[in-house]
Amino acid sequence: MTRSSTPGATYLLAGGNWRRSKAPDPLLVHVLQRVGVRSPRVAYVGAASGDDRDFLRWITALLEAAGAGRVVLAPTAGEGADGKEAARILRAADLVFVSGGDVEAGIRVLVERELDTLLRERHAAGVPFCGMSAGSIMLAQSWIRWADPSDDATAEAFACLGVAPALCDTHAEAEEWEELRALLGRIEEGRIGYGIPTGGALEVNAAGAVAALSGPVPRFVRRGRKIRRLPDLRPALQLA
Repeated sequence: MTRSSTPGATYLLAGGNWRRSKAPDPLLVHVLQRVGVRSPRVAYVGAASGDDRDFLRWITALLEAAGAGRVVLAPTAGEGADGKEAARILRAADLVFVSGGDVEAGIRVLVERELDTLLRERHAAGVPFCGMSAGSIMLAQSWIRWADPSDDATAEAFACLGVAPALCDTHAEAEEWEELRALLGRIEEGRIGYGIPTGGALEVNAAGAVAALSGPVPRFVRRGRKIRRLPDLRPALQLA
């Protein structure tokens, strides 16, 4: 397949409700259909979970049920890590799927393996990306960390992959999007942050246009010293 020179779309999923049904997940079906290849090859990036094999098996079953072809782990973490093999798998993929876990740990692993640049190159070459939970945050532009979790003054933003020109958090509705609000308080004023609730999803194109795919998605922005909630982003088409 010849790839477009236009960057592919990025799909940011919260996940969290896939254990409730045996039917193919409509969000994953939508993502895989948009790849434009029958039974697309999926490169699975599990850096945020240490390439956890149980998680890999679970996600593989979900992707295959939704129409994926072969799902292959790009080994980035643990004893099986192999940067050259991971790069080969990423270059051969029709879709890159970035799974959940720990955002900061996942980014650190990808940078150490020198795969962060390759991932951006694959996206720029037209390969679509899909993230789930922490994987969605990793695909966005920035996230937040605390040098001392008990001291808010130690919070700082750090760069993520930036494949999706957006800022997001996932399934943190019970905490009123506390970490997303903290992130917005530490970057330039006026940036919009999206809180993707459990079961929700966003589609982000290369120009930064954001569309909701399932249910309303809360939006926040900093004005001066205050974080304000904007009207929710509502989907034009309900997929789940």
